[in-house]
Amino acid sequence: MRKVFAIFIVLGMLTACTETQTSATSIPSETLNASTSTPELGTVSPASTPAVELSPVPSSNDDFFTQNSITLPAPNEACNGFTQTQTEGPYYRADTPERTSLLEEGMQGTRLILVGYVLDQNCQPLPNTWLDFWQADANGEYDNTGYRLRGHQFTDALGRYHLETILPGLYASRPIEHIHVKVRPEGGNEITSQLYFPEQSVEGLTITIEDRVDYLLGFFSFVVQK
Repeated sequence: MRKVFAIFIVLGMLTACTETQTSATSIPSETLNASTSTPELGTVSPASTPAVELSPVPSSNDDFFTQNSITLPAPNEACNGFTQTQTEGPYYRADTPERTSLLEEGMQGTRLILVGYVLDQNCQPLPNTWLDFWQADANGEYDNTGYRLRGHQFTDALGRYHLETILPGLYASRPIEHIHVKVRPEGGNEITSQLYFPEQSVEGLTITIEDRVDYLLGFFSFVVQK
């Protein structure tokens, strides 16, 4: 009788061990991976970030730079050789609205202010230069039916420009964050290029970034043949 009772105890212990092992290996791999993954700057889902705040439209470039405490270097200090041309890509749309801010109500992402000059080969500012920007949203998607995150503007009397936008997201076919731009000086030739970020820098086309806590401030000056 004692032998039979002992056998039942052993069988019970073996069953308990088997159930414990089975439950430990039945955790979905998605659950394990989710606890160890850490998103990188600029690739965070916009669902995890608040909507960007819209700023009052400044009456002039001077007001914008003053209100945001932005000081540009002297033009000759920002002059670093001709801006390289790059492919237009498949998502360009002509006839964009004229505006210096691409931000819209409810838009999510990391706010970015991009500033700089357009200069000629002698490092002289080029007023009234046309710049046309377009980019992906924080999900890496382009608006190919409307003009979301698309717009053109003109440099002021000092050859300066400023653009309010968000960090573009990545998309599978081209995993590098970038902003497209066309630049056409008054009476000069148009160039098409792209701007990149320090995490994946491209020589001669990388924006210098300064973290302003509430937003990122980017500096880039274009140098074109006049």
